Amino acid sequence: MSNAYFTIARPDNDAFRGYLPGSKERAELKEELARQAAEVVKIPLIIGGKEIFTEKTIKVTMPHDHGHVIAECSMAGEKELKMAVDAALEAKAAWEDMPWEHRSAIFLKAADMITGPYRKVLNASTMLGQSKTVFQAEIDIAELADFLRFGVWSAQEIFKDQPGSIPGIWDRQDYRALDGFICAITPFNFTSIGGNLPTAPAIVGNVAVWKPSRTAVLSNYYYMKLLMDCGLPAGVINFVPCSGSDMAKYVISRPELAGFHFTGSTEVFQSVWKQIGENIASYRNYPRIVGETGGKDFIFAHKTAKVRPLAAAIIRGSFEFQGQKCSACSRAFVPESIWPDVLAAMKEMMKEATMGDVRDFDTFLAAVIDKASFDRCKGYIDRAKQSPDCDIVIGGNCDDSKGWFVEPTVIVCKKPDYESMVNEIFGPIVSVYVYPDDKLDETLKICDEASPYALTGAIFAQDREAIVRMERALLHSAGNFYINDKCTGAVVGQQPFGGARASGTNDKAGTALNMIRWMSPHCVKETFNPSEAIAYPYMSEK
Repeated sequence: MSNAYFTIARPDNDAFRGYLPGSKERAELKEELARQAAEVVKIPLIIGGKEIFTEKTIKVTMPHDHGHVIAECSMAGEKELKMAVDAALEAKAAWEDMPWEHRSAIFLKAADMITGPYRKVLNASTMLGQSKTVFQAEIDIAELADFLRFGVWSAQEIFKDQPGSIPGIWDRQDYRALDGFICAITPFNFTSIGGNLPTAPAIVGNVAVWKPSRTAVLSNYYYMKLLMDCGLPAGVINFVPCSGSDMAKYVISRPELAGFHFTGSTEVFQSVWKQIGENIASYRNYPRIVGETGGKDFIFAHKTAKVRPLAAAIIRGSFEFQGQKCSACSRAFVPESIWPDVLAAMKEMMKEATMGDVRDFDTFLAAVIDKASFDRCKGYIDRAKQSPDCDIVIGGNCDDSKGWFVEPTVIVCKKPDYESMVNEIFGPIVSVYVYPDDKLDETLKICDEASPYALTGAIFAQDREAIVRMERALLHSAGNFYINDKCTGAVVGQQPFGGARASGTNDKAGTALNMIRWMSPHCVKETFNPSEAIAYPYMSEK
């Protein structure tokens, strides 16, 4: 329910730490990395506030050193998943009735802990478990705190929206939690998204069953423990690593399902949407479905683009965190007149793009997340090497002897519909189509239509008329659009993130657009002096 008595100011984004040589934060993080690397954490399920260990477990390893086990995680089955839904529903009434300011205090406190003493814990677990460099982990954990603070603030701003009243009548609107529970399924690539998907609905009084990614389970577990330490009541969020098929069978099928919050593959999202649609008559309400899925994100250059900023944007946008961002640049369109200079600049810059263990702070990128990802990337590279329609001009090597390492690879495609130009790969591979300068409009149309996705995109040009022309042509090609910048790096509160078409429902995580999806408006009309008559004035005789 909304509460007008307590308000918070619009939050500031958390400032990134630099981890410069000789700094205190660098030394503390190095120490925490060594500590976590030296132990194997036994990760339980957390249902109704209780830790539950199961016979079925999985081993969690470092992607950059896949023989090094850092955790052993319990896996939920039918019994535990049914328990989790029941625990959430049992906690719902008390959680929804808790005053808004007290619910908010839990998450605001968690944000302060994330940016304070828990920072090194979450950073280290994200680096080791998800193979993120220190910078990529730092921006991830800062974003998690931003999600919490902006989530509370965005909900507050929604509460302020009230209907009009006339003399003698008071109209007001409350914002209830949804009637049921939320199912949250989260990805491996961002600890912040893993934390936000079950938390955002909880901020406004919902309860959740959370399936974290098994390859991000260590950092997600530490976050769950943090929420509990900050006072999150038992059962509000239930932490249940499990198989996707079990989640569909025992959780999504429940009649009490009120919402589905998801980030992951397009195929999984579509299958859940189909399951919900086929069983719609069995649900108590129409479940809210919110998802951010795949992308085939682009950088499109005009002949007036500056060469070095363009080259740097392609490298950073494509290869940071091994290209494992929904927003990562996966295809580029570059005019013939500037391509030789762009390629030369990229080759020069790539000398600084060192690949290795994330514990080495000179590393620019590390390993892809697992064997399946490695095999997928290697398959695209191997087929490109054999295809007469492609030339690999940078990289092209893979090595899984110690970690899942895929060398940053640039494929020049002679056809704009070659498989690596249109399919999502989710790895450090970017495909480039070099187009004739006089075919700008035709190539813009190809960029818009070749892929089913519409998540992020960027254009580079100095000519303002060209910028306008390109932006209009690509209007529906991206939910997040960048001019003279890479297509990654959206910041909560600055560039609300989300895409359309096959990329998701574009509900912009961290904003009121997302938070409103987890609320059910409740309109109340109170009449101070009710009428005692049944006749209306028009019925009176003259």
